Amino acid sequence: MAENFADVRKMPFEKAIEELESIVKRLEEGKVPLEESVAIYERGEALKARCEELLRQAEARVEKITLDGAGKPVGSEPLDLD
Repeated sequence: MAENFADVRKMPFEKAIEELESIVKRLEEGKVPLEESVAIYERGEALKARCEELLRQAEARVEKITLDGAGKPVGSEPLDLD
């Protein structure tokens, strides 16, 4: 991506998905000038990537939860994201 979206890389999931939904709605309405459409599309791609990253991290954390003999969660292993 040509632009730097540093703010997107720090967004929590809920804020990123909310902004992504807003961008999709604006683009679907078709009332955005071409140049602006391209710019917000690029931002949408960055937001989508952020949401996917956060979902992968959450999924990995869930997978790390350990279960006892009865199948109940007893804790979780530290998640090494690096």
